[in-house]
Amino acid sequence: MKKLGFGLMRLPLVDPNHVERVDVELVKKMADRFLERGYTYFDTAYPYHEGRSETAFREAVVKRYPRDRYILADKMPTRSLKTEEDFDLIFDEQLKRCGVDYFNNYLLHNLNRERYENVQRLDGFDYIARKKAEGRVLHTGFSFHDDSALLEQILTDHPEVDFVQLQINYIDWDSPTIEAGKCYDVCCRYGKPVIVMEPVKGGSLARVPEEALELMKEYAPDASPASWAIRYAASLDNVTVVLSGMSDLEQLEDNTAFMQDFKPLNPDERKILHQVREIINSTRAIPCTACRYCSPGCPMNIAIPEYFRLYNTLQQFDPEREWNNVQTYFNTLIHTHGKPSDCIRCGQCEAVCPQHLPIIEDLVKVSDIFE
Repeated sequence: MKKLGFGLMRLPLVDPNHVERVDVELVKKMADRFLERGYTYFDTAYPYHEGRSETAFREAVVKRYPRDRYILADKMPTRSLKTEEDFDLIFDEQLKRCGVDYFNNYLLHNLNRERYENVQRLDGFDYIARKKAEGRVLHTGFSFHDDSALLEQILTDHPEVDFVQLQINYIDWDSPTIEAGKCYDVCCRYGKPVIVMEPVKGGSLARVPEEALELMKEYAPDASPASWAIRYAASLDNVTVVLSGMSDLEQLEDNTAFMQDFKPLNPDERKILHQVREIINSTRAIPCTACRYCSPGCPMNIAIPEYFRLYNTLQQFDPEREWNNVQTYFNTLIHTHGKPSDCIRCGQCEAVCPQHLPIIEDLVKVSDIFE
């Protein structure tokens, strides 16, 4: 299996203001090219695109290709679980949405301390193990967003899982919050293969500052910033798949091209990425990955990731050149969403943020700039 996976979290849209309106016809073209180039791994989840990711995959792939042409990963939404009966209701709905009889990989989604306690209370690991015994799931695992100590506890409690999905990229490797490097080392010690999510950090590492871009282009003129980020994650020995949330054909063409004959990073490239990391860390104000976990439960319907991306654009690039474009996007957003200043400080966003960001205070920063 090739090391690049198609993450179905940031699919193309027919209307950029409505995340549920997936451009299925374009997804079909992207899936065709992905499979044509010999790639097979697709990753979706119950809440992606407000439930439309799974159905888009059904239309683009399941209805058009035999089952043995693709590997499908899906996830149980742990934050939606209240009773043991919820597992079957959601799992059966996922099979129907995707149009399949089984999942190759099935994960407990987005475990942190709070969700792990809830999953333990509801015997969630026993549930996915039963599905594996029934043949409805071939391999079990979980995606993880917390510290390395909790990860070690989970793998001690549940050695039966087959793999772990981690957020790994060259920015988060030494992060004291994400602990990507430490979490990877835990998986290695416990003999668990790693699937990588967020290798481009929600697209942030595809748009690096000019100084960083010059370093990359001087060494490899034709290599995109995204290629450096994905190859960084794929170069780790214990990584089996690196997921890329591709949003258009151009991204897909680029990713599938440089991963077609994958070559791990060499020492010179690692040195350059170390310099790039230092540059980015000095300029990026809010390390949001646009995972959108914060948005659905916001009582004021604030477009949190979108506002943060606009704010970061002004911080990382020439603000005079970017201001008109960024302000236009901001004005469009406030017609359909709450403004940053509408935040009532309820804290639900911070409770679900995998990056553990101080979202409430960061919204104040955005409001000060734009409002």
